Amino acid sequence: MIAGAVATQGLIFSPILLAENIDIELTNLTQGLYFTPLLFSVHDESTHLYQLGQPASAELQAMAEGGDISGLQGLIDAAGGVNVEDSEPEVLAPASSTQILDLEVDSASFLSITGMILPTNDGFVALNGWKIPSEAGTYTIYLNAYDAGTEANDEIVNGGGASGTPGIPANPGANGGVDATGVTFDEANTMIHVHRGNVGDTDLAGGSSDLDSRIHRWLNPVAKVTVTVN
Repeated sequence: MIAGAVATQGLIFSPILLAENIDIELTNLTQGLYFTPLLFSVHDESTHLYQLGQPASAELQAMAEGGDISGLQGLIDAAGGVNVEDSEPEVLAPASSTQILDLEVDSASFLSITGMILPTNDGFVALNGWKIPSEAGTYTIYLNAYDAGTEANDEIVNGGGASGTPGIPANPGANGGVDATGVTFDEANTMIHVHRGNVGDTDLAGGSSDLDSRIHRWLNPVAKVTVTVN
């Protein structure tokens, strides 16, 4: 085979990754839930933050129980992906939005987003490996809430946030009860699954839950993501 033919074959089969710029906006759709600082990651097709129906990794558990995204950031870094800083450093309140602007990606990129939901024991909001379109336009994705399956949903707000420590770290809205006895102390499904939601009650001085059933219950979806490909 002549050298010119070899060179031509190389040109035909070499992938061409074109760069594009995107804007991302995430909106909290809930009435009374807050999102801890969110992790936005761009990575390849083989990288995933989690898998539904599988056990949570230690890194996902730390995020889902205490809002610590550093372990997941490390996993993305090790896989050659890019983590993007959230423009909203505090918890994201109901009806509020946060944005990532003018992010450069290539045509083979996938987007993942995650953050803990408060007040929950181990609930999190997530987008897991969404293929970023190459065609310019505006794309909308609705996100569900998931349960890491690593902690019983006792619904007791006690400041617990470390992995393996029962309880909810905080209720940012300060609109719940105290001195709850606990909704449950068992987790039947220890795999990552769609969150069944908070139970709550209306007894603000006791009862089974420190969460107010009139405020902290929800139905999916809990967030809206708008991606604009420029």
